Formats: sequence, C-alpha cells, structure tokens
Amino acid sequence: MTDLDVKFDRYYTYDEMTERLRRLVAAYPDLATMTSLAKSFQGRDVWLIEITNPKTGPAAEKPGYYIDGQIHAEEHATSAAALYAVYHLLTKYGTDEEATRLVDTQVFYILPRINPDGAELSLVPPYYNWCGNGRFMPGADRLEGLIPEDIDGDGYLVWMRVPDPKGEWKKSASNPDIMVQRTPGEEGGEYYRMYPEGTVRNYDGVNVPVEKPFDGNMNRNFPTHWSPQEYGAGIHPLSEPEAFGMAKFILDHPNICGMCAYHTHGGIILRPSMTKPDSAMSARDINLYKEIGKVGTALTGYPTVSIYEEFTPDKSVVRRGGLMDWTYEEMGIISFGTELWDLERTAGVPKEGYYNLYPRNEEVQQKVYDYVKANMAEKGWRDWKPFDHPQLGKIEIGGMVNIWSYRNPPGNLLEEMVRQNVLFNLKHAAAAPQVKVEDVSITAVGSDLYKVRAVISNFGYLPTNLSDVAIANKVAKPVTASISVDGGELVMNPETADLGNLAGRNERLYPWSPWGQQWTANGRPTEWLVRARPGSSVTVTSRSEKGGTHRVTTTVN
Repeated sequence: MTDLDVKFDRYYTYDEMTERLRRLVAAYPDLATMTSLAKSFQGRDVWLIEITNPKTGPAAEKPGYYIDGQIHAEEHATSAAALYAVYHLLTKYGTDEEATRLVDTQVFYILPRINPDGAELSLVPPYYNWCGNGRFMPGADRLEGLIPEDIDGDGYLVWMRVPDPKGEWKKSASNPDIMVQRTPGEEGGEYYRMYPEGTVRNYDGVNVPVEKPFDGNMNRNFPTHWSPQEYGAGIHPLSEPEAFGMAKFILDHPNICGMCAYHTHGGIILRPSMTKPDSAMSARDINLYKEIGKVGTALTGYPTVSIYEEFTPDKSVVRRGGLMDWTYEEMGIISFGTELWDLERTAGVPKEGYYNLYPRNEEVQQKVYDYVKANMAEKGWRDWKPFDHPQLGKIEIGGMVNIWSYRNPPGNLLEEMVRQNVLFNLKHAAAAPQVKVEDVSITAVGSDLYKVRAVISNFGYLPTNLSDVAIANKVAKPVTASISVDGGELVMNPETADLGNLAGRNERLYPWSPWGQQWTANGRPTEWLVRARPGSSVTVTSRSEKGGTHRVTTTVN
C-alpha cells in the first residue's frame, strides 16, 4: 500500500484533497473508483468516490448510501467528514466487521467537495465567510451597499464597529472586545452599528445596505419549493453545474436509500421538513426519522431536530429549494443534514430550543470569547484596531473571524468530530432494506413436473419503499421474484412475480399496541410449476430497487 498521507488535523486545498483521494483509490483499486461528477465554473472536477466490493455483486444491485460535503464554500469541516468516510471504509476493510460487511453488501457514493471553486477562495486569505460557488467572486453579485473586502489588508475578513448614536450595540463594560445589545430605553452611552468588513458601494451618507447574495447557495438550488426569493437560489432550479450534476447522479442511481448532507455549524442532526410542521407529515415517517436520529445522538451527542419545527425561528419565512426536501419529499429517500461543530457548546454554553447561531447574551459571548482566544489564537480572533474608512470615517475593525471560530473547529478537534459523525452514517446505511431469497423448496408432483416455492423476505430495518412519501408519490418500486430453469422449462405462473413492498422491522416498533395489531408483511411466498429432469438447476432471483438483488440456485433431485 502506498503512503496515503491522510490526516484529519488540518484542512486541504483542492489539489491536496484530489491527491489524497487518488492515493486512497490507488491503494484500494478493488474497492474504490474515482470519477468526475461535474465541472465547476472555473474548470475543477467535482469528485465522486464509489466504494463497494464488486466480487460480491455489482453496485447497482446493492443498497446505496450517499454522503456529500462542502456544498457551501466556507464549511471546510464538512469536506473533512466526507474524506474521513472514504478513508474509514477503505482502510478498515478486512479488519473492522461493520466496515467490511457494509462494503461487501452495499455501495457508498461519496462527494467530498461539491463546491471546489468556492472552497478554494474561502481557504486562503482573506478567508471569505461566504457560501458561493464561483459564478461570481464574493460580493461581485451585489449591486450596491456593503461589498465584502479586506480593507485593512491583514488577511482576515472580520467586523466593523461604527460609532452611531442610533446604533443597537455597545461595548461590554467588563470586556470592551465584546459587543452587547443596547437595552430598550437605554440612553446616554456610546453606541455602534456592526457591519461585516468591507466598502460601501453607492453610499448615500446614511444607510449601509447589505444585499442578499445572488451567487451560489446551492442548497437553495433544488427543485422542491424552489423560490427566487431565497438568497443564492440561482436563476432557476439546478442552474448551477455542481447542483445539476448531483441531481442527475441521484436520479441515475435509484438504489440510494439513505443520505447525509454535511454542513456547519450548530452541532445538530437535521431532518425534514424545511417547509412543513410535523403535523403535516406522515407520523410513521417521523417516527422512523426519530428512531434513526436517536442512534446519531448516541454516537455524536447532537440532538436530532426538525428543520421547520426547531431550526426555523420565523415560521413565516421558511427555507426553500434544499437538497433534503427534494430527496425526501419527491423520492422518499431517508435524508439527514448534519450541522457539524458547535462552538457554543464546546465553550460550555448550554443549548436549549432553537439553536441561535450568533448569541448576543453577554455571558455567552464571554464564554465563547475566552474559548476562541485560548484555542484559536489570531486565526479565530482579531484585536480591534482603529481604521479610517473611506466612506464611514473613523471606525474600528476586528472581532471574531467567523469562518475559523463559529464555522469550523480547530484542527485538533477535527478528527474525533468527523469520526463520530461518520460512524452514524454507517449505522444509517446499515438500516437499509435487505431483500433476500430466504427459502427455496422443490417438490415433485409427477411426470417430471415440480412445484418450486420461494420465500422472499426483507431482513432490513427500513421497508423496501423506504417511506410513506415514496408510496404516496408512486415512486416506490415493487419487490419482484423471478425464476430461471437450466435444463427445463417454466410451465405455470409468470416468470416474474410482483410482490409489492415488504415491510422492515421498524414497522414493528410503531405504533405498538398491547392488544396486538396487523403488520405489513416483511416476507411473501411465491410458487411456479416447472418441468425438469433430475440434475437440472433452478435459480430464484429477488430484486428490490432499494433492497438489492439476491439469487439462490437449487438442484432438482
């Protein structure tokens, strides 16, 4: 095996990431392939790593699990998580029981860096805290108002505090580095307006507009509930080449039955819906999400929450056009979005209810400040310094470097965080439907005629339809059982039998009743009549789009 040089205590540039992916694939050519899913605006490949053991069957005949990272430029930890999934599955194959079993029985589709152009811009000074994909340079899509710019030339984009008697901020009395909100009715102090660092285009001398960016929030570029009002939604659904490549890949691989899209930050596992309350969703699907989510919480410490119910502060302004709503609400795929890294919780801040990403409470700010100063040094915090701004006059520039504090953890915390989350991905993958030919019996009925009876069963946690949504949308394909006779012929019943959907064991958990209940079948028998001579072979094949293909061959005695 070649030297892989894959470490999880730092963040990789595009070229460094590409080289490590190539080394991994070269070291495990029997398990992994590397192909380009799409080309970015600047000509970079969006790499796809496919991992499975082809000796146990082709990838298309196995349940698939999809992982992606860095759809947003500044979310560098997500790329590390997807890279770790590749590394773990390949390097642990043959020694770790779970990794070996999953690579033998399933296929993994992993996109470590969906947004290579944006990531590259965001990885180097001035470290743009920006989610775009390179259609425009950061700020170039804005017509007027604040344009992000490293105006003091220190290599960091931070904050401007601008003296203003109408301002809503003031310096903390105990720590002037910290800005706290002015209370109702408070007068007589020194107050400020807070803006991201930059210049002001077409400044009218009064207002500093901060326009919503148009460029490249690809997690608003998917078809379901798409809206041009969302920031960065694009000119139409799938207008961005990277998002189009992702969507085409998912549609071309109907064996995908589980997904995790990585984001930062918040330290939470998100589940659907982005636009609907739980009361408008299938109770059985919600229970399924909660049960799988409990496994994630046990492994990561991250709570599992509804995007709409617990992660949307203003229910009149919901998020639209997200990947997860498209894959779940249209195709019924059980999809999670994990927000890696929680600076507040790591700094000792208790979290309850809605996860406020930028806390303003003075006590909370002090805890976060202390942690960042102690653990992230100048890369996470820049001391305030006077600056003569070309439009705003005498101001101060400094404060939190959001991309290296709130958005991404220090390198020494990276590996354990991504390891825990990838282990959850593997448990989710292992919940896939597993459709098998459980039993085949051949009974002689005379005159070289034989009755072949087969039982096809789902041994997995998930049903073969995955969700109620898939049934409602008529996208759930039935399980089939087919027969072939080598040295004989089929006499009665169709060669292929339609068995419908087979339940998973999750249905046995909800809704439970002490008086008993009727469950959907997780196994079904089917029969054929064949003419054959002793020594002939009969092969029964079960096929499930989500639960894989399985064959059993039996000899006629």
